Amino acid sequence: MHVNNDDMETKLTLRLNDNVIERAKIYAKNQRISLSKMIESYLDSLTREKDSTEKIQITPLVESLSGVIDQSDSLDYKNDYSDYLSEKYK
Repeated sequence: MHVNNDDMETKLTLRLNDNVIERAKIYAKNQRISLSKMIESYLDSLTREKDSTEKIQITPLVESLSGVIDQSDSLDYKNDYSDYLSEKYK
C-alpha cells in the first residue's frame, strides 16, 4: 500500500504579531481561503524545488527569429536614446 505524504496534515503553532494575524485573517476571508491554506500555499511556493525538466517551450516561430537582430557588444541604448531625444526636441 502506498501512502501519499502530500495528504498528511500536521498541526503547527506559530507566534506572530497580533496585527499581522488580524490582517492575514481579513485577507484570507476576502480571498475565500482559510488562513491555514493561505500560509501552506505561501510556504509551499517558497520551498518548492524547481523541476529541472520544466522548460519553457519555444515555438518554431520564436526559434526562427532567434538571432535575427544583431546586437553588438558596443550597443549603448541609453546613449542612443538620449541622442534621439536631443534631436527630437531641438
